[in-house]
Amino acid sequence: MGRIIAVANQKGGVGKTTTTVNLSASLVATKRKVLVIDLDPQGNATMGSGVNKHELELSVYDLLVEGNSVDEVKVATDPAGYDVIPANGDLTAAEVALMELEHKERRLKMALDAVKDQYDYILIDCPPSLNMLTVNAFVAADGIIIPMQCEYYALEGLSALMSTIERIKQINPELEIDGLLRTMYDPRASLTTDVSSQLINHFGDKVYGTVIPRNIRLAEAPSYGMPVLCYDKTSRGAVAYLALAGEVNRKNKSVEH
Repeated sequence: MGRIIAVANQKGGVGKTTTTVNLSASLVATKRKVLVIDLDPQGNATMGSGVNKHELELSVYDLLVEGNSVDEVKVATDPAGYDVIPANGDLTAAEVALMELEHKERRLKMALDAVKDQYDYILIDCPPSLNMLTVNAFVAADGIIIPMQCEYYALEGLSALMSTIERIKQINPELEIDGLLRTMYDPRASLTTDVSSQLINHFGDKVYGTVIPRNIRLAEAPSYGMPVLCYDKTSRGAVAYLALAGEVNRKNKSVEH
């Protein structure tokens, strides 16, 4: 039975898409079968996986609103090696359309129930706001990975996210936080180390031991339509996401090979 993980933070620019794409590729490198769902209308996870969002026949909009199946909508990626359910600007209309549909907050869960056994992991790249798309992700998910920068406003945004998660638990009581991931990490900055220690004090072993450094290769890879592991596997960014994949696998013994 695969584990469905939403990668979420209501704050933008914290590395959600970077984490979704690179963790997925790293999990594939550990011989896991992975599906990525791009739930952001910007389609960055789609483009960063080497799929052109401007040339899609079907997208996540069709999955959520039109009732197409995962098998009809998914696209295989190369060289990343995972399947992706792509997104583009059409997804903006999905938020409005979902409001008219029955089971509006369960549409993604219903679609994924049919394929959950086919994958070790299903990772959902959430939009940077709390809307019906994010609600769908949280209702479908078993766990949430929260990427965050160690900066002054990070903890403030985190408390808003926590209260959202508590509300969603009324619909999906199984939902839990898999881990907090420190991204764009610069150990030379005193604020980084201060916020980092606050996180560990507050969340304990929910904070991943792996930190994702600021890394030029990691920043360049999306413009080539590939995860950093395929772009430069020796880079610090690639090594960090491989380490994170190891941590994720150890925490999820049920999908251990």
